[in-house]
Amino acid sequence: MELGFHVPIFDIDGGTTAIAGELARVGTAAEESGATWLSFMDHFFQIKPTGLPAESNMLEGYTTLGYLAAHTSKIDLSLLVTGVTYRHPGLLAKIVTTLDVLSGGRAVLGIGAAWFEREHRGLGVPFPPVAERFERLEETLRICGQMWDPLDNGPFEGKHYQLAETLCSPQPINRPKVLIGGGGERKTLRLVAQYGDACNLFASSPDDVEHKLDVLRRHCDDVGRDYDEIRKTIIANNPRPSPDTRDEFVRQMAGYAELGVHAVMVTPTTGSPAAWIDGMAPAVPQLAELG
Repeated sequence: MELGFHVPIFDIDGGTTAIAGELARVGTAAEESGATWLSFMDHFFQIKPTGLPAESNMLEGYTTLGYLAAHTSKIDLSLLVTGVTYRHPGLLAKIVTTLDVLSGGRAVLGIGAAWFEREHRGLGVPFPPVAERFERLEETLRICGQMWDPLDNGPFEGKHYQLAETLCSPQPINRPKVLIGGGGERKTLRLVAQYGDACNLFASSPDDVEHKLDVLRRHCDDVGRDYDEIRKTIIANNPRPSPDTRDEFVRQMAGYAELGVHAVMVTPTTGSPAAWIDGMAPAVPQLAELG
């Protein structure tokens, strides 16, 4: 099992002027740990699950990833996850392509249906009903796939999006893998089966994740997809691990590894995330031993 780091908090010790330097240290610490993944949230306002108010610091996600592309050399870079409502899909594909080119082929498109109504209303971003957001998510997945096909620059005609040309030049160095976040059994996991290279589930319990993976397997059977092609990832938050509980965290992950989970993402929630990552680094070889 691999380890990834997901950084949700930008209230950095030392204040706003310290953010850039600390994030550069985060990139170095993550790579030196042997982790394979580094991600940030895609939000305009801070969200309640972090325990912080909406007024807390929040950076724009893809700008942050572009900065980390220059301060890392091998770790995968993504948002966990892009809200489908935040950017027009043609622009989103172009942004992720740019990240891939400038990072040397390390971009991953993490994407989901979006949920935080307050930030949409706050900044005037349309927030359609959930059913429409999932329709837009599926069209976005199709548009990205077409834009990353160098043999197809033709139009896209969907219910919500119409593109006269899907020209994307340069093409990505590596066609970005698509990670779809969420465990919705009827819609989200069906989209994983049909369009995703990876899923991301909450590590609520091995039994819960086993059930979600069984649902995913059935969706794969329905659409003729090889279930084993899909990378299974989880985010650990029940309880959220820390360097002080690192050994217990590794023991808890054994049950997920037995289910075939490939990677677990952990979240530093301190004002000094680079030091937190250093403290979690010994878990990387321990997790690798789980399989």
